Amino acid sequence: MKFNVAPDARPQVKTLLIATLISIALWFVPFASYLVYPFRLFVTFVHEGGHALAALLTGSSILSLVVRPDTSGEVLAATSNGLASMIVSSAGYLGTTVFGVLLLVLIRRAVQARIVLAASAVYIAGLTLLFGLLLPLWNISNTSTPKFEIIFTLVSGLAISVGLLAIARYAAPKVAQFFLSFLAVQCVLNALFDLKNVLFMSAPFAGEMHTDAVNMYNATGVPSLFWVMMWIGISVLMVSIGLRLYAVNKQKASQQDLPFED
Repeated sequence: MKFNVAPDARPQVKTLLIATLISIALWFVPFASYLVYPFRLFVTFVHEGGHALAALLTGSSILSLVVRPDTSGEVLAATSNGLASMIVSSAGYLGTTVFGVLLLVLIRRAVQARIVLAASAVYIAGLTLLFGLLLPLWNISNTSTPKFEIIFTLVSGLAISVGLLAIARYAAPKVAQFFLSFLAVQCVLNALFDLKNVLFMSAPFAGEMHTDAVNMYNATGVPSLFWVMMWIGISVLMVSIGLRLYAVNKQKASQQDLPFED
């Protein structure tokens, strides 16, 4: 099916394509993982934040949120029933995809990059202080979260928040816009890439590994492979819808000072 990009969307699509190509190219560059390490931590905070927010919405008790130096993370929550457990377990990967697509939509709808970056900084800081520090300290007798993980979560979360605020405050509009596009791409690509890893870990020959898909299996009895395939399908659908929203015409003029605009 033929897909036409709206004329007023072409500068933004060009920016998005460049951000995507850079993200993919970095996968093949030696030691590039050190360059994207802060972005991977950001995506992990978004992933774990999805679990935490889902736990709140389902009335579950959250004990802690941690992000580890290897970019893995974990939310400890006491879910009230099987449905709540399913929602919380699904909210990590799907929540990351939703966050990335939301950034794309905000870019397309001409919301200033500085505002979105500042809001993202506040969101990460809120997750860090409330779920990563206060709740683990409050529930310290009910959790076995290592102190090092609490400290790393606090330091990395606040560092990411300060970095986002600094870019929002001091970066040129074109730089802030491109950085926001890069964040959106990182969220979407890492969510899909991580789902691919979980797909392999859910294969019958992979052995027992603790994943969100295993949590779904424990809650429903349905094989974890089914849930991974469903999450991949939903994520691809959401990305497809987001890209269409990104490329269609809109009523008001497109955002000014876009990077790489002719």
